[in-house]
Amino acid sequence: MKYKLSMFSFDLPEKLIADTPAKTRDDSKLMVLHRSTGEIEHKKVSDLIDYFDDGDMMCVNNTKVFPARLYANKEKTGARIEVFLLRELNKKNRLWDVLVDPARKIRIGNKLFFGENDELIAEVIDNTTSRGRTLRFLYDGTHDEFKETLNSLGRTPLPSFIKREPTAQDTERYQTVYAKEEGAVAAPTAGMHLSKTQMLKMQIKGIDFSEITLHVGLGTFHPIMVEDLSKHKMESEQMIIGQEAAEKINKTLENRKKVCAIGTTVMRSLESSVSTKNHVIPFNGWTNIFIFPPYEFKIASCMLTNFHLPKSSLMMQVSAFSGYELLIKAYKEGVKKKYKFHTYGDAMLIL
Repeated sequence: MKYKLSMFSFDLPEKLIADTPAKTRDDSKLMVLHRSTGEIEHKKVSDLIDYFDDGDMMCVNNTKVFPARLYANKEKTGARIEVFLLRELNKKNRLWDVLVDPARKIRIGNKLFFGENDELIAEVIDNTTSRGRTLRFLYDGTHDEFKETLNSLGRTPLPSFIKREPTAQDTERYQTVYAKEEGAVAAPTAGMHLSKTQMLKMQIKGIDFSEITLHVGLGTFHPIMVEDLSKHKMESEQMIIGQEAAEKINKTLENRKKVCAIGTTVMRSLESSVSTKNHVIPFNGWTNIFIFPPYEFKIASCMLTNFHLPKSSLMMQVSAFSGYELLIKAYKEGVKKKYKFHTYGDAMLIL
């Protein structure tokens, strides 16, 4: 069967797209899908521990979101420009790949002034795409001082569908509790459901954790514009699987225990670096893997994920793992029972 874009459309009421997080991380709803039987259970994220035993493993993405959204004034006209930092291209020369809005007002050679007292100045040195630009920040000081200034001026990069301004709560909650490797412009949202207390309880039970890194970019959320999914191209994202993580995951597999991918970013990372013997290989580079059905997964035996938007690449990846029919059934039930979707939404465990 050939799967097409239109097959991933469903009616999602706007009120079910969450714009604020649950009161506590593990207070969200948890829908549990059993692939072997088709059974669907309705639980809380706090019940997650009940589905795992001594020797099982949770593989998490330890990327850290940085305050990537800034606002600047254009020289001479004073026009307000949104600058969304994507990635640092060169530390020494302070070059950044960014998106600007409105793009039509920005030309090569323009200067942008950030902060009430012009704490930062940047010069546009290249047009990379219709919206993208390369900026050179003009700053006297160390790289650490420069990054501190950037972070003080930046805002939490909430997804564009959340219309409100970010709050102090977002600074904490739009981040996993184990985030440490800065570089993401969007959060690995499934992991935001895990609390420190819950993780400690899992460790006491004998459930192990391994950490990989995939710096989530905006490409994950770009709309798919082609009906034939094989023609969609994902943007590359930086990922790292260290030697220690690979060894822990492979040992878990050899012991025939569960490896649970916490989120689509972890699943994509694991599937991006697999040996012919279906073991994880240490990796440091970039991946643009796009997973959609049919697809044979080689590492994870289960996954935790959020409820995703219609026609999104995330929904397609999850359907490849759960099975298309079961996921469509689950999403219809999720709408009926008023599960919350997307970034701050509820969770799904697929066994």
